[in-house]
Amino acid sequence: MCTDITICERIKEYRSSANITQKALGDILGVTAQAVSKWESGQSYPDITILPQLALVLNCSVADFFASGESDT
Repeated sequence: MCTDITICERIKEYRSSANITQKALGDILGVTAQAVSKWESGQSYPDITILPQLALVLNCSVADFFASGESDT
């Protein structure tokens, strides 16, 4: 399960901010809505080859999925 701020929370946060449903995101990426749900619940992770397209669709960078949430400054 998700603990602290993890990739699963980031995906859900960016998807919700973009007003994209799990089904719509899955359709864009060529995966099922269930796959997206599993990513967001921490049951599985997106394939590394999907990350660039996922970031593009969610208007963020791949690095944003892994950011600690703490400022580097």
